[in-house]
Amino acid sequence: MMIKKNVTMSDIAKAMSISTVSVSKALGNREGVSDELREKIKRKAHEMGYNPHTGTHSAKDGFTYNIGIIAPKRFINEPSAFYWTIYKHIIELLQEKNYYGMLEVINDGSDMPKEIPNSLSGGKVDGLILLGQFSESYIDRLTQFYVPMVFLDYYGSRDNAEIVLSDSFYGAYQITSYVISNGHKKIGFLGNADGSPFVRDRFLGFYKALLEKNVPLREEWIIRDRNSSGEIYRTFSLPEELPSAFVCSCDESAFNLMTQLRAEGCLVPQDISITGYDNHIYSSMTTPHLTTVDVNCGRMAQDAVDIILKKIADKTYFRGRTLVTGKLVIRDSVKNLYE
Repeated sequence: MMIKKNVTMSDIAKAMSISTVSVSKALGNREGVSDELREKIKRKAHEMGYNPHTGTHSAKDGFTYNIGIIAPKRFINEPSAFYWTIYKHIIELLQEKNYYGMLEVINDGSDMPKEIPNSLSGGKVDGLILLGQFSESYIDRLTQFYVPMVFLDYYGSRDNAEIVLSDSFYGAYQITSYVISNGHKKIGFLGNADGSPFVRDRFLGFYKALLEKNVPLREEWIIRDRNSSGEIYRTFSLPEELPSAFVCSCDESAFNLMTQLRAEGCLVPQDISITGYDNHIYSSMTTPHLTTVDVNCGRMAQDAVDIILKKIADKTYFRGRTLVTGKLVIRDSVKNLYE
């Protein structure tokens, strides 16, 4: 006898040629879709036989089929933020498994946020995916609830933590090596080398590429790009003598640098070459488009979802630290000095 496949939100989205996020908002009666579209989605869900609690989705099995997604406010303070892209991928992947993702934003203005996520304290989730950097003391408080947790884009020294990380060190090494291969020997770095762990890794990857090719590191060409709160400057304090190329710690910094240089009469890449990092929206807003590193958000989200679901099903499951390698995206912002 053929077993009928449960209809998922992803199935409804494909049938209507819309995103699974829109389907989730409509069926959950949340803002973000029009009343007309909401009704169309609900009718289609009914026609297709969708039931959010079909098959194993029963309170009797002891699972909520909810995953908490926790993010510090400073990491998602803009609609274009990197973590919104990660969140979108996570939501779509969870929906394919008939799980629901519950986003909670933590106000991390102090070193140790006071609030415990409502979903966690209320026993509403089977596991947590934490986006970004949290203080060790705050993580200690979360672990007292004994739910499976996965840290995505988190740097820490916990031996027993499930961590999914983009390989920022290798990505920066790769893009800097590309700049050097185009004949550049005077190269600066735009980013707080002593700042967040991922920017520090990018600086170290940059420095490794310089060392291997005997390219000198000049201190005056290491430029800070953000304040202590992580807010990126609109303009930067540049030295009188500029390098022939800047490797930037993120696309937004590169975008702001290009805007500043253009206002000062410098052309990219004719006068100076610029690279970004993340392959985010800013990389396509520049003229010319930025050579950058795609961090593979989809793969990071896939690994995080795969790990959390396996840990929920098997309390003994442990993968440890997972590094996701990005991809160099070559566009038009680096001049070949050999030509």
